[in-house]
Amino acid sequence: MSEAVIDDIVAVLPPLLNALEALGYFQRHLHPPAFASVMNAIGTPDEALQAARAEIGDWPEQFSGLRGRLDRACDETVAAYAGIREVERGNGDLVAVFRTLRHLPRAQEALYPLAAQFPPVSSFFLNPDNRENTELLSRLEVGAGEHTGIFHDHNEPGSRGGFSVYVPEYYSPERAMPLVMALHGGSGNGRGFLWSWLRDARSLGAILVAPTATGPTWALMGDDADTPNLMRILETVRSRWAIDASRMLLTGMSDGGTFSYVSGLDGASPFSHLAPVSATFHPLMAEMADATRLQGLPVFITHGKLDWMFPVQTARQTQAALSAAGADIVYREIDDLSHTYPREINAELVAWLNGG
Repeated sequence: MSEAVIDDIVAVLPPLLNALEALGYFQRHLHPPAFASVMNAIGTPDEALQAARAEIGDWPEQFSGLRGRLDRACDETVAAYAGIREVERGNGDLVAVFRTLRHLPRAQEALYPLAAQFPPVSSFFLNPDNRENTELLSRLEVGAGEHTGIFHDHNEPGSRGGFSVYVPEYYSPERAMPLVMALHGGSGNGRGFLWSWLRDARSLGAILVAPTATGPTWALMGDDADTPNLMRILETVRSRWAIDASRMLLTGMSDGGTFSYVSGLDGASPFSHLAPVSATFHPLMAEMADATRLQGLPVFITHGKLDWMFPVQTARQTQAALSAAGADIVYREIDDLSHTYPREINAELVAWLNGG
């Protein structure tokens, strides 16, 4: 690799990764009344990124693929900040914030293939507790193979009913791995939601499946077209990779969390553990659930005290109702969590799934 290319990469990667981390912080701590203070907390990492990017020169043709990925990651990151700052100036609302945050997973998707070449990128895609884990880092050096890495099956942006999969680069068919099926929130998609979990699946050794609902959101009312599709996806994944049937987690955020109750409490559900996050729950769900299925069923409920969409009282009532019905409940209430995804809970969920 030419010295000029290396110099450009060394100059642009730190501000890019810092800007992405700050976006992750913003996404996690977003709470409508605290918008200004969260903006103040993240500062202006986008300015440093734009300044570094402006210094990048022309690269030789053989590095066009690498340059394309780096440019796309920078473009998506800068676009996310531009949208947030537009709302900060009074142009737009919370919906506009959620819309512009869709640039974050796109930036990560563009950047991820560079993890095999660049240690700082590989480190970024690990959870904080594992960034100095030399054994893990050495196992990840092999890079993605034919059966490992990220795969998308009919899951292009805007499509419905497909799924994305991440299989750790060190996966071996001789050793069955736990599975995490993570369901996006309303109007979301699996290709974007994959990135809420990828760091932890990669750090802790789990096969991650992120489906997209067949409709605008999950089938919470009326005919359930989503459970049969999830079963189809699950069978596809299990036919290709070795999955430990005793460690299969169905989790989800918001509508996805609610649907993990709807589908996961069915007597025919193959999932061994359920973990709804920031979800709602109707008491009828407990009454209609298969009584045998509920006995001893491990359910991990996570909810924020600041949740403005589904008040925390609903989660407390759900804990009481499911406990009374015989489920084995772990309940986690997070003081500073609004209606956003708390990525910090993932490692605890994987430890719980693994019997810890």
